[in-house]
Amino acid sequence: MSSAVILKVENLKKYFPIRAGVFRKVIAWVKAVDGVSFEVLGGESLGIVGESGCGKSTLGMTILRLYEPTEGKIFFNGQEISGLPFARLRPIRKDMQMIFQDPFSSLNPRMSIGAIIEEGMAVHGMYSPRERSSKVQEILERVGLSGNYARRYPHEFSGGQRQRIGIARAIALCPRLIIADEAVSSLDVSIRSQILNLMSELKEEYNLTYLFISHDLAVVKQICDRVLVMYLGKIVEIAGKKDLFSRPLHPYTVALVSAVPVPDPDYKVDRIILKGDVPSPINPPSGCRFHPRCPVVQDICREVEPSLREIQEGRWVACHFPGSLGLKRTKEVGVEC
Repeated sequence: MSSAVILKVENLKKYFPIRAGVFRKVIAWVKAVDGVSFEVLGGESLGIVGESGCGKSTLGMTILRLYEPTEGKIFFNGQEISGLPFARLRPIRKDMQMIFQDPFSSLNPRMSIGAIIEEGMAVHGMYSPRERSSKVQEILERVGLSGNYARRYPHEFSGGQRQRIGIARAIALCPRLIIADEAVSSLDVSIRSQILNLMSELKEEYNLTYLFISHDLAVVKQICDRVLVMYLGKIVEIAGKKDLFSRPLHPYTVALVSAVPVPDPDYKVDRIILKGDVPSPINPPSGCRFHPRCPVVQDICREVEPSLREIQEGRWVACHFPGSLGLKRTKEVGVEC
């Protein structure tokens, strides 16, 4: 892993307007991403986790400028890209690719697989037409598909094969950063394992950096080096994989980790069931946004929003009382682990 920072996000916000009336006046804002800051090192895999609606996918789309940021800065490879016009952003795009959640709707049904993979190379003027055709077959074989499939269309493939095609399209431009948005959530467990192994192999082979967005912590534990936990548009915890799964500090993270299945019948984790639903991002709670559901809430939590601060080297937590809710693990014989 490189020690250089390849991606830096500072106070990034993405608000979506809610309009009503004859004149479509803005009456409120959906605060999907609300003041997010973090760094990603070259060659690492950073997992972004949280419940549905917490802003994970919006964060990934905003980093790639598929959504225009409302506020904040995005630095890629030392260059600020948050305010770049399209013409100047275009050559940078080949170094930042995305694997989409739905492997079918993200593929043009009117284009052959070969044309889909080759399109990006043609747009960026990479290789000659003959070289591109050869490159397409090479990439298809690298992701576990036959090069002869290049003339087929998306509807002729299974879900797992389509996701392999999506991965092939992403690596065709030799990018430095890939944002994978729920890349395996729609796949069978056996196919999911194959895709994760493939992504791990490609990471080493192409020296890729991953932002791996997922709601499945078991998947994140397998493929990621660090984990970033989001709740209602905010970061609540950032930690190395080992630290986060062995001793989560934010109460929300503790609840998430307690829900991860453990493949040991004698090993039990007391499941923490959070009460209520996720509040609306249109009108988030005052103070800590997690306080209406927090099992260890105090008065200060309702009034003062905690800042994301580093309490140990590499461990960042946005909580007034980090570590106050423990994760209880026991063996069947009742001995504390």
